[in-house]
Amino acid sequence: MAAGAGTGAQFVDRVVLHVAAGSGGNGCASIHREKFKPLGGPDGANGGNGGDVVLVVDTNAASLLEYHRRPHRKAGNGRPGQGGHRTGANGDDVVLPVPDGTVVKEGDEVLADLVGEGTRFVIARGGRGGLGNAALATAKRKAPGFALLGEPGEERDVVLELKSVADVALVGFPSAGKSSLIAALSAAKPKIADYPFTTLVPNLGVVSAGDTTFTVADVPGLIEGASEGRGLGLEFLRHIERSSTLAHVLDCATPEPGRDPVSDFEVIERELQAYDRVLGDRPLSDRPRLVVLNKVDVPDARDLAELVRPEFEARGLRVFEVSAATHEGLRELSFAMAAMVAEHRASLPPAEPTRIVIRPEPVGGGAEFEVRPMGENTYLITGTKPVRWLRQTDFQNEEAVGYLADRLARLGIEDALREAGAEAGATVMIGTVDDSVVFDWEPDIPAGDAAAGPRGTDRRLDGR
Repeated sequence: MAAGAGTGAQFVDRVVLHVAAGSGGNGCASIHREKFKPLGGPDGANGGNGGDVVLVVDTNAASLLEYHRRPHRKAGNGRPGQGGHRTGANGDDVVLPVPDGTVVKEGDEVLADLVGEGTRFVIARGGRGGLGNAALATAKRKAPGFALLGEPGEERDVVLELKSVADVALVGFPSAGKSSLIAALSAAKPKIADYPFTTLVPNLGVVSAGDTTFTVADVPGLIEGASEGRGLGLEFLRHIERSSTLAHVLDCATPEPGRDPVSDFEVIERELQAYDRVLGDRPLSDRPRLVVLNKVDVPDARDLAELVRPEFEARGLRVFEVSAATHEGLRELSFAMAAMVAEHRASLPPAEPTRIVIRPEPVGGGAEFEVRPMGENTYLITGTKPVRWLRQTDFQNEEAVGYLADRLARLGIEDALREAGAEAGATVMIGTVDDSVVFDWEPDIPAGDAAAGPRGTDRRLDGR
């Protein structure tokens, strides 16, 4: 979501980011050649790894505007290996600074919640470089005439959402005076006017009261139905999620008929409770709150504040009568907020560095592949290893294709096809239904061991 701020800049707190990590460089197939050394052996080196795409929390980043303007980001590819055992260079990483409090989502899954300066999260990993023929040499294949291709890097479409990191959230109707209040409490300079929806972006201010320093968020005005998408509230309710304390800013001088501080309070409370369904184990309804009766510099507003104050106090709420214009009551309010923030901080466990939990796909355990019948004498093979090996294979090189067949046989795919009832000439697909490499299976052709022949060839493939 992008909105124009008073200075002409833009604040963006939700973007779709398209990232692509770099692909690995291809391995090199090279034979060492030197005068008087005819059997120099393979000296082709491995390709470099592709670069990663990394998100890093940077407190100097204020919004996600940069990724709204340029939503596509790609890391550098790894360089191919060279002869003489010269390994290809790794691709350059792309490091993307994001504001503190950025949540990374893919679909409905939360991948990471980035809080704390310097917190890093690798959002897309670069592909591994292919092995050169020096690394592929064995006792039976002393001088391979092929190398492995580099693997492609990960590509992802993710959603970045910014949730403000503030101790106290000021909530209330549009034009309740929240912007004026945060300007009076702190050094923040929000846009202020006497019409609804003046604030189109959350404003953060730093307040000091005694020995406690805390941040206050001026959240754009909520209206009835905000939790269901009305007005601007739905876009900004998430900025309240991290706040430990809520302050209801109520307009005691509103000229709108049918509105009063008590009814405004009840409307906002209903919207906060309705939003609880998405917050899980830390709902807004459990946060400590206080009531700020604003604009008491207006005579009629002061009378109204004195009238409704007992009703809020009867509900167990602390009430403060303030004026952002004259600064009346602001000292008492700031110290009350500081006390609530300090109490919350004291209840927290000792601070630890933010840890990003990585959940890689399992490498071992369980079936390494699966053979699924897809029709008459047609079979689909799925699995991480077979698909990865396909990506590494240069199908223009017969020896590389034979090496792939040997790897698949050693994995047990030949035996699994026999057990599944495959017959000679069966159509075998490796990958997915929509994206696969298709082979004609010939069980009479031996697999599992290299067939000796000139470099770059495989006698099993040409019938010799």
